[in-house]
Amino acid sequence: MSSPSTTTIERPDVSTEERTDEGTPKFFHYVKKDKIVESAVMGNMVVALCGETFPVTKQAKPGSPVCPKCEQLYQMLRKK
Repeated sequence: MSSPSTTTIERPDVSTEERTDEGTPKFFHYVKKDKIVESAVMGNMVVALCGETFPVTKQAKPGSPVCPKCEQLYQMLRKK
């Protein structure tokens, strides 16, 4: 069985405590790839692996910090 296809994207509705000094999000979340484009174009909400719900605004850059709960769930999915 193949692994689910996911990528990380910005969670735009973070509070000021969850942003770095530069104003960038502290964490990015795993979301199904096919939902990213749909959300970016249509404005639909997406649901991250951790359960966070938000509209897509942009993708994370390689090496961006990932939500610990999303990362844990993603690793569990990959082991199956």
